[in-house]
Amino acid sequence: MRITTRKRRAAGAILASSALVVLAACGGSDSGSSGKAVDKLGKTEGKVSILAWPGYVEDGSNDPKVDWVSAFEDKTKCQVTSKTYGTSDEAFNLAKTGDYDVVVASGDLTARMVASKEAAEVNTDLIPNYAKVYDFLKDQDWNTFDGKHYGVPHGYGANLLMYNEDEVSPAPTSWSAVFDPAEMAKYKGKITSYDSPIYIADAALYLMKHQPDLKIENPYALDEKQFNAAVDLLKGQRKNVGEYWSDYLKEISAFETGDSVLGTTWQVIVNSVEKAKVKAILPEEGATGWSDTWMISSKAKHPNCAYKWLDYIESPKANAQATEYFGEAPNSAEACDFASDPSFCDTYKAGDKDFASKLWYWRTPVAECLDGRKDVKCMDYSEWTKAWTEIKG
Repeated sequence: MRITTRKRRAAGAILASSALVVLAACGGSDSGSSGKAVDKLGKTEGKVSILAWPGYVEDGSNDPKVDWVSAFEDKTKCQVTSKTYGTSDEAFNLAKTGDYDVVVASGDLTARMVASKEAAEVNTDLIPNYAKVYDFLKDQDWNTFDGKHYGVPHGYGANLLMYNEDEVSPAPTSWSAVFDPAEMAKYKGKITSYDSPIYIADAALYLMKHQPDLKIENPYALDEKQFNAAVDLLKGQRKNVGEYWSDYLKEISAFETGDSVLGTTWQVIVNSVEKAKVKAILPEEGATGWSDTWMISSKAKHPNCAYKWLDYIESPKANAQATEYFGEAPNSAEACDFASDPSFCDTYKAGDKDFASKLWYWRTPVAECLDGRKDVKCMDYSEWTKAWTEIKG
């Protein structure tokens, strides 16, 4: 697996106040985009501008052997320009400029795009390859709002628990390894955690199973009491954490040097550690994860080429190239047939509904509780961001 330069970091800075007002008011779920879904496509415009995570739009300029953009350009005559971003906040601010026709967004960004009217409703009937996508990735809360599609699935992955088999014993089966005080103390200074406010959801997921009296039903829907419990858990963890990571190349290095022996990870990192004997598990509590969505800007200047891109990147061959290059499960069973590594889909649990059902995909925390509660206010992402600063100290 080739390592890309993607720094898959969730939002780390305080959101713009205007965006927070929108999210607080509508909960990220009942505000439609000003861009309406089209009934039919027109003539392609000859170009399309894409905003994406590194490794999602490769044209051979980073590696001559890695190129799925050129085939798209040859087929559609839509010339691609692209820009990469490092955090969901950065993507949100760039999307608001109106300079991009297409934006690929993680679940901690999609609701913001819809609530702020930056995303257009998408007519999936105009995207033939959408029919091939796994059903469990469709019509989900991070890509469908008020019954309207605002994008199409790219790939998905889990935030796993990785450990050095020579240093960690007994082998962990639970997130207790990094959250229980007695367990953490054994590896003080060598635990690593994901560097993002969204990591608060990992603590909340742990508390769902270990402190049922808190009555947490969704790790992204936390009232003040639940939120404070998760924050306190992470503050207790802080003294045992040697490093917070967001660039996965740094986590690979930390495990190879021995600076880290236990912590949250992605499968692509597990595959890439060479100088240490590591293993990753999906703990008994389940895990958080991501499912990215290709969205069309409500300000798209080249909407017809944008639709062509969405259909192309949904195609099994292109999707296999992109997801295998980055290191995540593809969006369809047919994509597995185009993987260069015969074990690719098995490694990433592609199509494994049982595995996918144990993942809580990233969402944007908003004041209107995502678990359906109406009698309380949940802590929105601005509160998560402020708390994260306090947690890290």
